[in-house]
Amino acid sequence: MSFTALFAIWLLHLFAAISPGPSVLMSARIGVMQGMRAGTFVSIGIGISAVIWAAAALFGLAIIFEAAPALLWSLKILGGIYLVWLGWKMWKSADTPLEQAQDGALPRSDWSALRLGMITQLANPKPAIMFSAIFLGTVPPSAPVWVYVVILTLVFLNDTLWNVFVARLFSFDRSRRAYLGLKSHLDRCFGGLLALLGVKIAAT
Repeated sequence: MSFTALFAIWLLHLFAAISPGPSVLMSARIGVMQGMRAGTFVSIGIGISAVIWAAAALFGLAIIFEAAPALLWSLKILGGIYLVWLGWKMWKSADTPLEQAQDGALPRSDWSALRLGMITQLANPKPAIMFSAIFLGTVPPSAPVWVYVVILTLVFLNDTLWNVFVARLFSFDRSRRAYLGLKSHLDRCFGGLLALLGVKIAAT
């Protein structure tokens, strides 16, 4: 497999990783709510789950979805419901002061932040389809093991580093002060967008 093909996979996935979606919204919110450390662990969780979807695509998950479309439909419905539920929780707690909100359902430990990132990314099965489309024309069936390792490493780094950047951007004191001044409006915006993305995932 050529370097050009690997570069194409990296670039296509990078564009997908930086596009606004549930994971980016979650990284931004955790970064501003709980700071860089929690945002980093959320980002690592997102990267791990991106690798899970990419590995599934490499080993033929798209074929399973074609053979059993009800499985894809079920995953989309369950993932959409989860994201709508998260969005509703953000909307409902919009008027709660930041200190009290941090004592609620949002993660405080490294493990809970990692888990939130993983679940948020796994709630959207569409990356598996996107990965399948990217890999179909670029990864030959006879590719050696090192090619798979390189691809999955690129996927992890793209998703993790981009979301770390987003979390860092929102964890600055200036961003935090701006958030505190507009918390109720921004939380409703975050929650509403997350719920809409959940509906979109379930419906399309």
